Amino acid sequence: MTTIRLRPDQPFDLERTLSCGQAFRWELRAGWWQGIVGDTAIRIRQDGSSLTFHGGDEARIRDYFRLDQDLPAILASIDRDPAIHDAIRCCCGLRIVRQQPWECLVSYICATNTNIPAVKRRVFLMAERYGTPIEGPFGTAYTFPAPEALAGVCHTDLWDCKLGYRTSAVCEAAAFAVRHPDWAETIASLPFEEARTELMRLRGVGPKAADCVLLFAFGFFEAFPVDVWIRRIVAQTYLPDLQGTACTPKEYDRIRRFAREYFGEYAGYAQEYLYCVREG
Repeated sequence: MTTIRLRPDQPFDLERTLSCGQAFRWELRAGWWQGIVGDTAIRIRQDGSSLTFHGGDEARIRDYFRLDQDLPAILASIDRDPAIHDAIRCCCGLRIVRQQPWECLVSYICATNTNIPAVKRRVFLMAERYGTPIEGPFGTAYTFPAPEALAGVCHTDLWDCKLGYRTSAVCEAAAFAVRHPDWAETIASLPFEEARTELMRLRGVGPKAADCVLLFAFGFFEAFPVDVWIRRIVAQTYLPDLQGTACTPKEYDRIRRFAREYFGEYAGYAQEYLYCVREG
């Protein structure tokens, strides 16, 4: 068991960070958050300014939760109006975690037109059936399956993981990742718009999935994923002429470009905070 003392000038809220919907492999059990990061099972809890965890080491925890990122400076840069100010006040300490690119990509392919519990179920089934078992502080867990593992699964068997029409997209993504083992390094090396375009060449990766992967796995903090909640907030608060219209690709592009210009290089943090205080 290891304990990290959090800096008083760098807020962190473990619960808000892990319950806001950005990552799908964490569950709260008896006061502890349990999850799998890469090949490590982690059990962690927060008590005030202390983080206590089993599994992994301090470097991995700091890296995953971006504890060394200057959050107050980021929040100050996006604090531009009463709506985002209230979101920051309510959710201060929420941090964008550093997800692994392959797992994040497949997770967000599985997240199209669905809800968070369904995505968690799909990811769990894929990991349980095709991942590697590991022993951790909460028993046997499973790593997320490597591209090679999923590429070798027949379409029918993968369908049984409740992927539905997304099955073909996951199969094609696995085959692509096997053919291009350096795909993540290539994406990371590109400017944001080029990286976005490349991801959207993959089947099942639309604008929102691409923006989520770029934000949560690659640290492109200017990415501004737009779902039904964010569209509603933006329409009500910033672009009232959007109300009552469908979210067409043109409208999506308008919203994300507005957010990048208005909130700046950390527009993705604004998105997470506005989403965190959504109603409903």
